[in-house]
Amino acid sequence: MHSTDSTYQQRRGEIETYFDRTAVEAWKRLTSDAPVGSIRATVRAGRTRMRDTLLSWLPPDLSGARLLDAGCGTGALAIEAAKRGASVVAIDLSPTLVDLARERAPRQLGSGSIDFRSGDMLANELGTFDYVVGMDSLIHYNAEDAVTAISRLSMRTRVSILFTFAPRTATLAVMHSLGRFFPRSNRAPSIEPVAERTLYELLDSRPELMAWSPQRTQRIASGFYTSQAMELVRA
Repeated sequence: MHSTDSTYQQRRGEIETYFDRTAVEAWKRLTSDAPVGSIRATVRAGRTRMRDTLLSWLPPDLSGARLLDAGCGTGALAIEAAKRGASVVAIDLSPTLVDLARERAPRQLGSGSIDFRSGDMLANELGTFDYVVGMDSLIHYNAEDAVTAISRLSMRTRVSILFTFAPRTATLAVMHSLGRFFPRSNRAPSIEPVAERTLYELLDSRPELMAWSPQRTQRIASGFYTSQAMELVRA
């Protein structure tokens, strides 16, 4: 049984509130070169490794390609894709983070371009794409809602979808327990770990994804950051 759209909408609202209001300053610092504490330093390092992994799964030359950065945050991945020649639509729920991404984007991107937007990554009006990248943008949704989102994106994607999920591990469970001791105002919306086997089963159950095949996968573990990348390729 698939999750209802209401659960996705509710979760989307919680994520928007957190990243657009509660954690803006912390997120600005985390995604910059500013000094951070030891815990956030491991998260920063993990995110950098994950971004580099996803970028390595894209062609070095993206000239003429249209790419959706679904959950662009402060725009680091979108900028690198545009430098390769892609026409990037970079969208995030947080208007504040999108404004920061615009400020950080260089004026010259070669033959590439970035259209920064705030809103829902699943909006049909965004059009069709050759590539979709969702780095840590689906990890806050339950597994069924995340796969539903991937299914919807697949119908408007021509080549590949790269996304990350939170793998269900004993270490990650301990970290979640520790996180409950932080003040509520400092907590991100809880992530939703999923067993890799369960994720494959959910992906395999969707008719919209019959033409898609899982390819590369890579887990990145860096202190308090654990996330796993997966590549889906259209057959």
